[in-house]
Amino acid sequence: MIKTNTTKAPNRIVDPINAVPAAPKLTLLSIQHVLAFYAGAVIVPLLIASSLKLDAQTTIHLINADLFTCGLATLIQSAGLGPKIGVRLPIIQGVTTTSVAPIIAIGLAATGGEGGKEGLPLIYGAVIIAGLFTFFVAPYFAKLLRFFPSVVTGTVLLVMGTSLLAVSTNDFVNYADGVPAVRDLAYGFGTLAVIVLVQRFFKGFLGTIAVLIGLVGGTTIAYVLGDINQAKVDAIGTADVIGITTPFYFGIPTFSFTAILSMIVVMLITMVETTGDVFATGEIVGKRINAKDVTAAIRADGLSTTLGGVLNSFPYTCFAQNVGLVRITRIRSRWVATGSGVLMVIIGLIPKAGAIVNSIPSPVLGGASLALFANVAWVGMQTISKANMRDNRNAVIVTTSLGLAMLVTFRPTISQVFPDWAQVFFSSGMSIGAITAIFLNLLFFHVGNRSETKAAVALDGDRTVSLDQVNSMDKETFVETFRSLFNNELWPLTQAWESRPFTDVHELRAAIQTSVLRANVSAQERLIADYPSMYDLISVDDDEAARISKDTGSLALASATTADLNELRELSERYEEKFGLPYVARLDREDSVARIIHNGVRRLANSTEQEHNVAISEVVEISNDRLDILLRDANPIRREWEANH
Repeated sequence: MIKTNTTKAPNRIVDPINAVPAAPKLTLLSIQHVLAFYAGAVIVPLLIASSLKLDAQTTIHLINADLFTCGLATLIQSAGLGPKIGVRLPIIQGVTTTSVAPIIAIGLAATGGEGGKEGLPLIYGAVIIAGLFTFFVAPYFAKLLRFFPSVVTGTVLLVMGTSLLAVSTNDFVNYADGVPAVRDLAYGFGTLAVIVLVQRFFKGFLGTIAVLIGLVGGTTIAYVLGDINQAKVDAIGTADVIGITTPFYFGIPTFSFTAILSMIVVMLITMVETTGDVFATGEIVGKRINAKDVTAAIRADGLSTTLGGVLNSFPYTCFAQNVGLVRITRIRSRWVATGSGVLMVIIGLIPKAGAIVNSIPSPVLGGASLALFANVAWVGMQTISKANMRDNRNAVIVTTSLGLAMLVTFRPTISQVFPDWAQVFFSSGMSIGAITAIFLNLLFFHVGNRSETKAAVALDGDRTVSLDQVNSMDKETFVETFRSLFNNELWPLTQAWESRPFTDVHELRAAIQTSVLRANVSAQERLIADYPSMYDLISVDDDEAARISKDTGSLALASATTADLNELRELSERYEEKFGLPYVARLDREDSVARIIHNGVRRLANSTEQEHNVAISEVVEISNDRLDILLRDANPIRREWEANH
């Protein structure tokens, strides 16, 4: 009977998510999350207020409404509301920067380009409907996910970041007679330099609050030198100490189809981002994420966004910087996030805090937002890189979307040639870029003959199935089709089936890999134990070796001597004694017994936790090889190419 090492397993599977730290520690940890979150949160209402030319009182109200609703949204997501709303993980909610450009476009379109708070009711009408859409579409989002591959989401992030740089530019420099003021440039470049230097020389928590440090430093210097707008300074003194945002403060919402559609596009992209953040957080805290968790998280986004429209704020999503902070601090309790939500609600009730934020000079804000939005564009490029850019269709999607987005960003007056109802789309580079990316992806990959994107999978004999047939399989048929990827433990296939539909074989492979890597430890150990040890694998007779060689193409191990086999047997026994599992490894074409023994001795030095990760990765690689064989056998051209290389 294989040992399961039960004395060590609990250390790997303890779930600290629901642990409640002692009150002093909980408070400090919650404050830390608020600091990491604060700059990214307040910068959105500041940018919107600046672009819509809102007065100081209105801006202060937007900041406080944002912080107050951020707190409520975080409580909904981390503590949960009912059994199906909120993912109950250490996640902080904040206004998505994806919404900035469309919100500005809606506000300007509503006021004929003049700006002012008269456009806010139209913005909030679109936000409320988009929030309700998100809430109700959450259970069905998995079916929509196929229309948002990495080339689409990456392109949207890229055009969003590049388009928003124009907003940063307007704050970065204040032009007088076409010449930028030297002092404005000094504040803008100085703030940017501080952010870069903090990221270069500081690690951990301080690195995560680089933008906050830049904002505080630039504003402090401006205050000392007397360069803060006096009206904003006066507003700090006159602002109330305590105040609360009231529903529909700026009037009853109004509705426009184009504005609503624009905001729904934002929320679709946000749902993709939230899905990624939830999976990332689940990996950090050791919780296996399933479809119900994603649905609960997206429902929380929808409810929070609806509240945002009611309480004079904007659309909400998970804040990635706080996900990174969870990884850095290794504090996995969701109650720390809940504590942060409580603090944000309290801060949102203090208008003086909003007035202080409103006093940040425009060039300082421009320098900070430039770093923030350029980073969004960089994330977009990273996401795009996950797509197959050798496929010219993906290149067309990216370049056309980016080109149109830049065209509108450089010449926003283009929108004036379109009817009033269409101007909200064509006045925003982000909107036209996102819509173009979604439309072109549908055109190239979901309309007409898509056979070139599909791969056949070989079954028994000469029979093959297409990816369309795979997507239409029931669970039992799917498992039976791909059962050769594993030995007897077939639960990874059951989990992968739930990720259908697959747009290509890369998504099929990823679903199988994810099902293994995100499983709980006990299931993973059963899977590892289902494979023979390397000694058992290599010491079998010729008939059995011929069957096993299907995994690797050629074992090339016939030259193993008796001494080699004895050494390998001893190694396998020592491995099982230490880890309670068989010594499992993927065999390559070039492997030899000496190399297998060398790698095994090296792995013996691993800790139990590290070796568990190594072993389960080897199982994934074995399944990858077996899937490659299925695909190769279904493709004679590929089979011939591999035979000659």
